[in-house]
Amino acid sequence: MTPHDTAVLRVAGRPVGRYVTRPELPPRLSPRPYLHPVTTLAGTAVTELSPADHIHHLGVGVAVPDVEGHNFWGGRTYVRDQGPTELDNHGAQRHTAFQLRDPDGFVEELRWVAAGAELLRERRTVATTELTASAWALDFTYSLTNVTANMLSIGSPATNGRPGAAYGGFFWRARKEQEPPQVFTVDREGEAAVHGTRADWVALAGSTWTLVFAGATDQTRQDPWFVRAEEYPGVGSSLACEERLAVPPGETVVRRIVTVVADGRLPRLEAAALVRKAVSQ
Repeated sequence: MTPHDTAVLRVAGRPVGRYVTRPELPPRLSPRPYLHPVTTLAGTAVTELSPADHIHHLGVGVAVPDVEGHNFWGGRTYVRDQGPTELDNHGAQRHTAFQLRDPDGFVEELRWVAAGAELLRERRTVATTELTASAWALDFTYSLTNVTANMLSIGSPATNGRPGAAYGGFFWRARKEQEPPQVFTVDREGEAAVHGTRADWVALAGSTWTLVFAGATDQTRQDPWFVRAEEYPGVGSSLACEERLAVPPGETVVRRIVTVVADGRLPRLEAAALVRKAVSQ
C-alpha cells in the first residue's frame, strides 16, 4: 500500500488513527474508506476491523445498508417478509481526493457508486483535538449530495420491517473484550435503555477506555442512537429510524458526530464535561 492510500492522524505528535482510503476488499463487504486502528493516547486500540462476528464492520466510517436498494453497509440485506438475504446489490465508496491533509485531520471527496452509476457525492471532514493528557476528540462530518436526476431515499432494516435495527450512517465498531462495555447517557444506563433513544451523548466504557459519542448539530441530535454491547460493541447515529430519509436531486444531507476517546473508565460527570469541551472547540 502506498503512502497515498493512508493518512495517519496525530494528537500532539502522537499517532491515534490510521485512515485507509482504498482498501482491497471483496464487493460483498461494500468497500469503503475507514479509520482503523483508532487508539487512546496511551495506545489502546478502540476499533476493530472485519471481526469474525461481522466481517463487514470496518473500524470507524460511514455505512448505509439501503440507498435506493443498494447496500453500502456490507453483508446481507434485510428484505421485508424474508429476513437477511444474500443479494448482489453492494455499492462502494470511492476515494476521489484529499482537499486538505494535515497531521490533525483531512477533508476528503468520495463517490458512492453502485450498479455502474454514481448515486451520491460525499465530502468528509475529519479532525482531531487534544482535550486532556488522557483524552482526545475525533470530529467527523459527512455531507452526502444526491448527484442523480431522481429522488434517492435512504433506508435501514428498521424501515424495511426489522424493529430495532435502524443502523446506517456514522458507525463505530468498538473493541471487543471478554466483558461487554458499560453503556450510559446522562440519565440512562444499559444497552436496552439507551438503544434507539435521542440523547445529547452516549458512552461505551470498556476495561481501560471510554468512548463518548455526541451529535454536534441540531439535525444530528435528532437522529436516534444505534447501540450494541452484549452481542458486539458498536455505536452508530441512525439516518433512517422510523421512516426512510428522502434526498431530492441536488440536495445534501449533513451530519456531524464528535467522539471523545479517553483512557480509563469515565464517570458520567467527566464524560459530560469532556463532550462539552469537544463540541465547543
